[in-house]
Amino acid sequence: MDSVQLGDRVLALFKDGRSFLFKVQDGKLQTHHGIIDLASLVGKNYGSVCETHTKERFYIMKPRLVDEIYKMKRQTQIVYPKDIGFILLMLDVHEGKTVIDAGVGSGAMCAALARAVGTKGKVYAYERREEFKKLAQENLTKWGLADRVEIKLRDISEGFDERVDAIFLDVPDPWNYIRQCYEALNGSGNIAIVCPTTNQVQHVLEEISKFSFVGIEVWESLFRQYKPVADRLRPFDRMVAHTAYMIFARKVMNDWRD
Repeated sequence: MDSVQLGDRVLALFKDGRSFLFKVQDGKLQTHHGIIDLASLVGKNYGSVCETHTKERFYIMKPRLVDEIYKMKRQTQIVYPKDIGFILLMLDVHEGKTVIDAGVGSGAMCAALARAVGTKGKVYAYERREEFKKLAQENLTKWGLADRVEIKLRDISEGFDERVDAIFLDVPDPWNYIRQCYEALNGSGNIAIVCPTTNQVQHVLEEISKFSFVGIEVWESLFRQYKPVADRLRPFDRMVAHTAYMIFARKVMNDWRD
């Protein structure tokens, strides 16, 4: 069985659904259910029950990437987890792939890409703001993914250094960088672009039609969570609806209209 070690990142999960994510070290953590003595968790098996100083019980769990994303330090709007999985599938990102993340922000999508490409792949992240680059680097290091990512401080209007299998583009004006993305993609490569508004989507569609892309699709994901009560199964009163519009396309070397 895996047990908690000093330096591990751990999720404390209480019965009311509240959770706390922290690094196991000397010291104490104040929660709404009492104080957790962090060092006392060392040697405990993951999934086991522990107590706060008020005898409130909680489970010690290994944090999932989605837990890290929800609780991450951020300075920018992030790609929502409900969209991340779909984007990874549409980009066909898996072990050994090379990917460009243009507009790394706080690093949520970059982390998902880095985990997907595995130890044999590589993510090349581009960010023009130093503070965002620094924050993304900190987050990736904390999650053990920094060795799979190379972050470059550069305006992507200058183009990309690499030829890659897929590109994720998340910037305020993505239509201005379609040419740079097309040039960086391998043949049959995939691109995903996220936009918060329909006006931005229209601009992207107008520009992307000027290049040899096929399979152009526009998607929006709407998720509804249900209350897990067998005899009163019904949705939660609130749902996560619109988060972003997602545009997908695939590069070909010659347009059939030529």
